[in-house]
Parts: sequence; structure tokens; C-alpha cells
Amino acid sequence: MSTSHFDIVIIGAGPAGLSFARSLAHSALRIAIVDPANMEQLRTPAPDGREIALTHPSKQLLQQLGAWQAIPEGQIFYLRSAKVVDGDSPFELHFKTPTASKNLSDDTLGYLVSNHHIRQALFEKTEPQANLTWFAEQKVQTVNADSSQATVCLSSGETIQAKLVVAADSRFSQTRQQMGIPVDMHDFGRTVITCRIEHSGTNENTAFECFHYGRTLAILPLTEHLSSAVITIDSQRTSEVLDLSDDALAADLEQRLNGRLGTIKVASSRYRYPLVGTHARRFYSTRFALIGDAAVGMHPVTAHGYNLGLYGQNTLSELIQKAETMGRDIGSGELLQQYDRRHQLKTRPIYHGTNFVVKLFTNEAPPAKLLRGAVLRVSNALSPVKSLISRQLTG
Repeated sequence: MSTSHFDIVIIGAGPAGLSFARSLAHSALRIAIVDPANMEQLRTPAPDGREIALTHPSKQLLQQLGAWQAIPEGQIFYLRSAKVVDGDSPFELHFKTPTASKNLSDDTLGYLVSNHHIRQALFEKTEPQANLTWFAEQKVQTVNADSSQATVCLSSGETIQAKLVVAADSRFSQTRQQMGIPVDMHDFGRTVITCRIEHSGTNENTAFECFHYGRTLAILPLTEHLSSAVITIDSQRTSEVLDLSDDALAADLEQRLNGRLGTIKVASSRYRYPLVGTHARRFYSTRFALIGDAAVGMHPVTAHGYNLGLYGQNTLSELIQKAETMGRDIGSGELLQQYDRRHQLKTRPIYHGTNFVVKLFTNEAPPAKLLRGAVLRVSNALSPVKSLISRQLTG
């Protein structure tokens, strides 16, 4: 079978892989992108129930890639504020749009966009890219590398050689394992179930996260009377949600929300995802780098997942473009170590901090309940803490 030669091979045409490919659109680098889906599936991805929270810096990066402008009209939703509640506690931790953000184009904490719309917009911009070759309907069989080049063998029998391989093939990346990169993995033993709901009351563009005992319920505002309900429950108890009729689920949500959204109607299919957090101990090997969920797979409670993915691919892209301009090796160990240092510094505190929050707010032991109640009361009273968290969203 034939052997093709490129500068970079990207494994995975999800949001992270597409973002990275698009960020190199104006370079002279020859890029290959490999994905098991066919071109039509990549061009028109199906809804998957995931609403992605985007920060202001992420919006700016997507604008630079041209993808923000390609998101369908009316499919960008605004997150004006957020509230966190612990069980039946009367205390709410309330995050409002910081005053400083009034200088921004939108007076909002952040944005909500469906995952499939992000993928569609990125593909629309990436598909005609002159320096990009597509290897659709292909699976990676093996990846290996030495000091001079990396080699990717595909399920078709074809071989691709490149200066650098970039893996964006999910938090369960097989290529990461093949390249000997260890990973910290935390199985939360829980499952996320999502669906859209219509409601007679207004959501006031406010995200609502309630840590009910036994399960967590998040409401993500879309339009005024349309939201995404995100239910997190012990994986052994998913039937308590999945086996309910639409009417029974709507009634359950009304009760758990104490009527704050009025009458509720289930407005979509339900989607389920196991909750497993991952963080690679390093983001590189010989002529090999990790981006997106292959580098860091976050618990969704703090909404950092794709934002970190965008940040990481942008960091790697900038280093590669600088090296190319200076005539240096884009797959050198020095460059990849620099990427690793920067992205580890950004992601590791957030990853472990998020896992700590999740453990605290899902622990049913009485001391934990007392502690998180105190955390909510103290945090709500300390405006600098709330401001710090809000500003991380707005950038």
C-alpha cells in the first residue's frame, strides 16, 4: 500500500482537531486529518444533547477561526448569571455578569452553543482548506515515532509519515496509550443524562445548578422558555430517569425545581454519558502531542472542557507557527516540552480543583453537607471570590 508524507497528522475531526487544523490554515504546512466518520457525517453532525458553555476568550478564538460567524443564526445563547444551590438549603451562590464586562460586546457571563453546531461550523471552515488532506472513514491502527519522523498506519493499509502527530481522539485515546503516555483517570461512577425542556416560566438567562442529595440537576438557559436539563445520577440508578415517560420526567423536574420554571414539557430525546475525568501526566511523546479531551477530559460541572481544548490547540498552534517561521523543527522535543509546560500549568489546577468540588458536593456524609453549606454561605458573602470566578468566564 502507498505511503503519504505530510508535516502534521491530526487524529480526530472533533471540535479540538478541527480547531487545530483551522488555526494552521494560512501556514505552508501540509496537514492530514484522520477520522472514522464519513464526510457527510462530519459535514452535518447529529445533535448529541450537549450544550457547550463558552467563555469570552473562547468566543474570540472561534471568531479568529471564522467558526463563530458560521454558527447558525439564533443558535448562540447567552448566559447572564448562574446560581448554585445545595439540596434544600436556602442559601444560593449567585454569579452575576461582572461590571467590567459591560465594555464587552455582549453583557453576559458566557455563551451556550450546541456541540453539533460548533462541529458543523468548524467543519464548514476547515473542509475547503488548501493545505489539508482528509482521510475519512479511516481508523488508526498504530502510531510510532523516532527522532526523525512519526508513522501512522491506517485501517485501509495506508501509511502516513509526518514530522508531528497530534492526537485529538477523545479522553479514552488509544494513540495516547500506544505512545506510552500515562494518564490520571477518575471514574465518578455517575452518568449524565441530558434533554431539552420547554417551560412556561422564564429562565432569566440564568444557569441553575442544584446538588440534590442522590443526584445533581443543572438547568442551562437557551431561549427564555427553552432550557437544557442536565441530570447527574449514580450509574446504577439511571433507570430512575431513563424509564420515566416524558410526562413523568417533566413532573419530576417541576417538583425538584420547586416550580421555579412553571409547567415543564420534555422537548427532545434523552442522551446519556458516563462521567470519567482524565488528565494525561504529560501532553507529548516523541513527535507526538495531545490536545482536547485526549489531553484533559473534564467533569462538566465547571464547564471548562472545550474551553481548555481551544486554549491548548491555540498554544500548540502558536508554537508550531513560530517554529515554522524560524525554520525550526515543528516536532522537536524542545517545542513539545514548552507546550506541555504551558498547558499543564493551565489545566492541572482546574482539573483537580473541579474534582474536589464534585467530591465535596456529591458526598452524602453529614460533615460534607455541613462543609458545603458553609462554603456556599462564605463564598456568597465574599464578593472577591465570586468576582474571581466570574472573571474567569469573561476573560
